[in-house]
Amino acid sequence: MTMRVHSFEPISDAASRVLILGSMPGKASLRAEQYYAHPQNAFWKILGALFDFDPGAAYETRTAQLRASGIALWDVMRSCIRETSLDSDIEEASIIANPFGDFLNDHPEIHTVCFNGAKAESAWRRHVLPRLREAGDIAYHRLPSTSPANASIRYEDKFEAWRAALALPDTR
Repeated sequence: MTMRVHSFEPISDAASRVLILGSMPGKASLRAEQYYAHPQNAFWKILGALFDFDPGAAYETRTAQLRASGIALWDVMRSCIRETSLDSDIEEASIIANPFGDFLNDHPEIHTVCFNGAKAESAWRRHVLPRLREAGDIAYHRLPSTSPANASIRYEDKFEAWRAALALPDTR
């Protein structure tokens, strides 16, 4: 059944330096009211390893760890119409972007935007970037999606791409 879905509020604070953007939460995340709630999504496993927290900890603990690490988390889309959790099912004409002009003004320390997959980046470039008055000196990185639908890329390769984009040392 095709329906309009809506994203969550951002997870951030004024000291956030990096903004990680997904496209739109999948059905498992929407049901749980949590970012990246699908059990096979590698997001929390990767970020937990990179920032030294338990990816299985309570959601509030994980999001607090992100904020403490200078990471903000949001989605490019405020809402869209789609049938499944797949980005390929999003009806392009239905996309309504989140208000990033206000967000970036409220978070002046953000210097890096990481896209969790190609759809987040393409939606940003099409629906957000043309409307921003000034994006400042922000570095952009499209990263391999942590979604289980992106099974063609090994976890180790996803991890390394995320580590490199976040400019973190390899401590493995």
